[in-house]
Amino acid sequence: MYFSSVPYPPMRFITVTGNGKVDVQPNYVQLQLGVSTEDKNLSVAQQENANTMNQVIQSIIALGIPREDIQTSAYNIVPNYDYVEGRQVFRGYEVRNAITIKVTDTSQVGTVIDTAVQNGANRVSSVQFRIDDPNPYYQQALRLALQDAQTKAKTIAETMQLPLHPHPIEIVEESQTPPIAFKSVAMAEQSFTTPIEQGQITISATVRVKFQY
Repeated sequence: MYFSSVPYPPMRFITVTGNGKVDVQPNYVQLQLGVSTEDKNLSVAQQENANTMNQVIQSIIALGIPREDIQTSAYNIVPNYDYVEGRQVFRGYEVRNAITIKVTDTSQVGTVIDTAVQNGANRVSSVQFRIDDPNPYYQQALRLALQDAQTKAKTIAETMQLPLHPHPIEIVEESQTPPIAFKSVAMAEQSFTTPIEQGQITISATVRVKFQY
């Protein structure tokens, strides 16, 4: 029996990172706004808050937003204090009530915000542009990321004159965050509609690919 004394050549690898991006037009907006009231008497602050929030919700429904697209997202009661000459002095209770609104007509966002503010809302937490099903667009971005990785590996191999094996031996999909375009809105007294520019959502994918040469 013959055993070769010549060692096998060591396995050598090229590892590259591929990136892919797809720009998508959002098809709905998620708003979060709220009402904050304060009084030394907790029940008074709660009642005032409830009355104002009901008015805000009714005004939004009057714009054609379905009630099922309006949900309570947070309700908090916070005691507030002032500091006078180094002493903590109770100022009153603050009641915060926040709702989340789904607006399917993206051109209506500014009107919804202004209407809510005119009817008592004094907090706008976020304006998020979203899409109902990002998965098909993510698959497109993933394909682009794989193509990008292959192109990078080929460029490296040709530049370094390496005999690159065309098929990868390992592909790792990197974790991704949900695609959300976020805009903050400043509260202000104004008689015109708050301008909200929707822009586009960028959905990205990243892969780490290992090739043998």
